[in-house]
Amino acid sequence: MARSNKPIVWGPFAAGGTLTAFLSPVLILLTLLAGLGHVPGGLSYDSLHALASHWLAKLALAGVVFLSLWSAAHRLRITCYDLGLRADALVATAVYAVALAGTGASVLYLLRI
Repeated sequence: MARSNKPIVWGPFAAGGTLTAFLSPVLILLTLLAGLGHVPGGLSYDSLHALASHWLAKLALAGVVFLSLWSAAHRLRITCYDLGLRADALVATAVYAVALAGTGASVLYLLRI
């Protein structure tokens, strides 16, 4: 039986899709509440800055960003293939490189906090 590298791609895709599906509605609700002027006390700037300053929170935030971007990149790759763009190696390289660059940028930003 031949070995496949599909679990390496599909694992983070599934984890990112699940994580994004759970977090997106909460983020939309919190953004809506903040826009209407009803910011809960635990979501003040000082509280969130203190949270993001901890190394474990930085690691978790970087993981969330990576999984979300990887899921979006994989979806975009499959969508391009479904739309008739058959240069899969080029598309895969481009979308996964952008996902890794976005993750790298977020890690650099988190390290500055």
